[in-house]
Amino acid sequence: MLDKLDSLEQRYEELSNLIASPEVISDRARWQQYVKAHAELEEIVGVYREYKKVCREIQEAKELLREKLEPDFRELVETELEAQEEKKEELEHKLKVLLLPRDPNDEKNVIMEIRAGTGGEEAALFAADLFRMYTRYAERQGWKIDLMNTSYTDLGGIKEVIFLIEGRGAYSRLKFESGVHRVQRVPTTESGGRIHTSAATVAVLPEAEEVDVEINPNDLRIDVFCSTGPGGQSVNTTQSAVRITHLPTGIVVSCQDEKSQHKNKEKAMRVLRARLLDRLQEEQQQKIASARRSMVGTGDRSERIRTYNFPQNRVTDHRIGLTVHRLEEVLMGELDEIIDALVTTDQARRLQQVDSA
Repeated sequence: MLDKLDSLEQRYEELSNLIASPEVISDRARWQQYVKAHAELEEIVGVYREYKKVCREIQEAKELLREKLEPDFRELVETELEAQEEKKEELEHKLKVLLLPRDPNDEKNVIMEIRAGTGGEEAALFAADLFRMYTRYAERQGWKIDLMNTSYTDLGGIKEVIFLIEGRGAYSRLKFESGVHRVQRVPTTESGGRIHTSAATVAVLPEAEEVDVEINPNDLRIDVFCSTGPGGQSVNTTQSAVRITHLPTGIVVSCQDEKSQHKNKEKAMRVLRARLLDRLQEEQQQKIASARRSMVGTGDRSERIRTYNFPQNRVTDHRIGLTVHRLEEVLMGELDEIIDALVTTDQARRLQQVDSA
């Protein structure tokens, strides 16, 4: 591990010199490439340097204890040594986590798709709650939200919503949200006060760049039609909505939230690329041994990953057995406690795989 860390530190120093070089600065594309690589190494090099500093201090304390010291001073040194050894263990664990192979999609933007599942109108209202939860979480992170397609019910629920979340590390934080989300509560449409169980599905897709997925224009059928739902005078009068069908796979994407046909087409293509990339990656993952499946889940849409129970004010993530009694705060976008636990569990599983390899 130390040899690997030494080489990363050396590369970090090389990149520091390169991005300050006038020759590189004059080549913007090259400079941006080096700056990105430099930023990716910054955290692990910083932790490694702190680790080496702690190791030096431990060695100095041990050498000091070999000398004849006053009892009070010896006790002070021993206390400090114990604290530094604990810190060394923490830093070693952090370095192991940082050295784990990274998901190449982690830094990408996210396309989220939320759809009402079983439960009729109540499921659509719950889908709207989830949409609000994720948009508020994104706002807390300083990420940008771009609505792509929505389909509302008469009572303000959501049959389907597709939206883009733009921000560094968005996929790394949201990738475990894919699956079936279940709600248990008394619906507003229920007059007898009975608790109902409804569900909505969430899909989290890394946004695909054009270089990630090659799409042949001849494989596309593009239809235009009038928008429906909220949108002003242009609704039902202007053919601005776009539907794109990818003929080889049968994937269909519709976008109608923009008044411009060109903008709707551009958004629909972004969603199509993300879905095609997701399909390609899913096909690859199916070829991998089942041992690589984690308790965090596969993100398969059929999984029940989380339950939101209103009568008991609790949210339970079934994959890791985590329950928090802060339902209202979670639905207001305070998701970090749950997301942090999912990320930590995934890291622990991957560390165990590395250690047992």
